[in-house]
Amino acid sequence: METHPKGNYARVLLSSVFGPYAQDDEFGSRSINPMELYHNQVTRAQGSFSLRMFHRSWGIMMIQANISAPCTVLDFPRREDLARELTTNHYDIVGISSIIVNVRKVKEMCRMVRELSPHSVVVVGGHVAAIPDVEAMIDADHIVRGEGISWMRRYLGENERAPIRHPAIISGLQTRVMGVRLPERKGGTAATIIPSVGCPVGCNFCTTSAFFGGKGKFVNFYESGDELFDVMCQIESELKVHSFFVMDENFLLYRQRAMRLLERMKATGKSWELSVFGSANAIRKYTMQELVELGVSWLWMGLESPHSSYGKLHGADTTQLTRELREHGIRVQGSTIIGLEHHTPDNLAEEIEHAVDCQTDFHQFMLYTPVPGTPLYKEMAEQGRLLQDVDPADGHGQFKFNFRHAAISREDSKRFLDWAFWRDFERNGPSLYRMCRTMLRGWQRYKDYPDPRVRKRFAREEKKLGSAYNAALWAMEREFRKVNRSVSEQIHSLRKEIEKEFPMRAGLTAILLGPILLWSARREERRLASGRNYEPPTMVERSNWVSAS
Repeated sequence: METHPKGNYARVLLSSVFGPYAQDDEFGSRSINPMELYHNQVTRAQGSFSLRMFHRSWGIMMIQANISAPCTVLDFPRREDLARELTTNHYDIVGISSIIVNVRKVKEMCRMVRELSPHSVVVVGGHVAAIPDVEAMIDADHIVRGEGISWMRRYLGENERAPIRHPAIISGLQTRVMGVRLPERKGGTAATIIPSVGCPVGCNFCTTSAFFGGKGKFVNFYESGDELFDVMCQIESELKVHSFFVMDENFLLYRQRAMRLLERMKATGKSWELSVFGSANAIRKYTMQELVELGVSWLWMGLESPHSSYGKLHGADTTQLTRELREHGIRVQGSTIIGLEHHTPDNLAEEIEHAVDCQTDFHQFMLYTPVPGTPLYKEMAEQGRLLQDVDPADGHGQFKFNFRHAAISREDSKRFLDWAFWRDFERNGPSLYRMCRTMLRGWQRYKDYPDPRVRKRFAREEKKLGSAYNAALWAMEREFRKVNRSVSEQIHSLRKEIEKEFPMRAGLTAILLGPILLWSARREERRLASGRNYEPPTMVERSNWVSAS
């Protein structure tokens, strides 16, 4: 690949696709697919209790932090923001990052660059690059498939093997629940850390695994626990955080790295909280005490059908494992695929009930979806089962099938998906309630644990339980009576148990703050019923910046 004529003096603009996102429009935005990952894929049926937040475009932030060229990141722009940036500043390279469903937005952004900044080289990356013949769909000079840091370094004539510099990234912003936007104070939100990309497990439907090389392949940014520890210390110091969202598809699979990280944490007294991803077979490589001492407080785990053939579930009783994790204070987010090859209308309801029976704190349901670039897409294409009239904007796994299933119709796929979300909510209650229950179990088990790091971590959770969270339970108990009175009574029992554990503080907060949260939750329900949606703020960040001569 040739380098840019200006090398690392080239001025670079890196942009996510333009908004708005939570509405139906001609560029592929969909109201059903907003820029709110949790609400969109996990808590979408939970109304005002849904956890809503935005996540930054981490890929372009990582690229910006690892090049020496003058660079601007434009995140969540409007079309007018992009136009203003292109006409106000001179850019030699414009990089656009996107997922597949936003391909029409990418096309429009390429057109805008050609019109407003015709001298700029247009580079397109992200999962949209996996679309077959995407070069014919959009007007770009370069399509980047796979990891983008090394590509951009090569293009700028820089050392692509230089150590990865990790930017300080807040994991979520503008978090809302029960109609209340949570305060954004320094250190109050977890930092995101990305140790690696890709997943060697290589499930046939997994876009992440396929995009970064497929089964058995991954790219480690930090090979050792020592490297990872040093980066986390740096981010801890900069952001004043003690909690990390570890964006790694199967972090616990690399036991040697994780255990070395634990050694360093123990030696320095780090009482960190880690939110991690791990397959059932990887989790079983650890004792519960090792997970707790490592600081694992939230764990995403695939709960595909017990009748599926996925190796990551081999030999695992996921219902028992989920129960055990939660008894040790580890919040579990399950993930279940709807519409696997063996599913029929007769057995799918049973398998959804099995997923609901796991009683995870959060539960993601996704349609079995052949996404471009994955082995499943190739298989469906070869069998002639891809539906040709499905808009790419609707192939995100949260609407309807984009292929012909052997036993389930496209319309029924949506009905089953919607019912799965609702059934989980109805049977198990709001995720916020389930999370409080797990946190209490962890506090009760570990409040006198010998390791002071562990005691300190659970003491931080105790402060939340004995205050605002208990007030939220007071409101949930009353609001949930109209959904499931049995669950409302369970919420009441948990609240009383918390007030017994923290008598003065918890009870007083519930009395004073509970009615306010009930009012705000009901107000939020009315807003949502009237069509209210939320959009992320536009963000502009510059590095190595000098005015153009």
